[in-house]
Amino acid sequence: MQGQESVPSVLEAEARGEIANIYADIRKVLGTSVVNLIWRNLATMPGALEWTWSTVRPLYLGDAPLHAEAVRQTIALPDWPGFSIDSLLAAGVDETERALIRDVLDSYQYTNALALVVLSALLVHYEPRPVDAVKPADTAPKPSGVKIPELPPMDALDPEVAALVGDLNSFGEDTEPQLIASMYRHLAYWPAYLALVRTMLAPLQREGRLNSLTLSTRALGYAHGAVLASQLKPATPPDTLKGALASCRLFVEHPIARMTGLCALIRRATPH
Repeated sequence: MQGQESVPSVLEAEARGEIANIYADIRKVLGTSVVNLIWRNLATMPGALEWTWSTVRPLYLGDAPLHAEAVRQTIALPDWPGFSIDSLLAAGVDETERALIRDVLDSYQYTNALALVVLSALLVHYEPRPVDAVKPADTAPKPSGVKIPELPPMDALDPEVAALVGDLNSFGEDTEPQLIASMYRHLAYWPAYLALVRTMLAPLQREGRLNSLTLSTRALGYAHGAVLASQLKPATPPDTLKGALASCRLFVEHPIARMTGLCALIRRATPH
């Protein structure tokens, strides 16, 4: 298990046996090169990763992409100016690096919205709640399949960059900032870009508009999750069910809902 994460996790490089097989299947089904922290955290609880993945996997192969795309299309982003190409160039971010940054943002934009609706479906199945009526999108994008850089561990970052990641991580978060969103760590390869992101977001954070974005994204995720929940056919849960659901709830309501909104906002602000 890994001490550089904000929760216990089994790193991809350390995964063996059944866990390694599931990680490979997650990458294949999602069409991404990284296994998100929620899955790496579930891998620390006996039986939790196997059960959770086998339960929600059919949704990924079914209607979840259409619901995730509906979330991306209807998310209520604040109207806010983005970065000019000149400001990025002045910060040392050239066209090649801009393309790499977009790859990272695109990867998270794809997987976050999917995780939001799929894990919300699991939670709604066990903890029903009233939600708004929503519809899936007509079509859904395919994953880009682009391999993004390795995730740098927090203790490998320069202290001021680690502090910047921690600061950004508190934006739009109402109660659980100790869960560090992987996206900011991925973007730590470009500290000047991260500094621009913070400068852009700080006024929105101060006005409470990022917290509102998290709350509305959370509600949107649960609404789409409720539609998908009827399609779940869970096998007998493991003894770790309570812990697995608690982990899913923590991730869905905090880093996943928060970063689904924030990634969309940062991605919109970053020119091609």
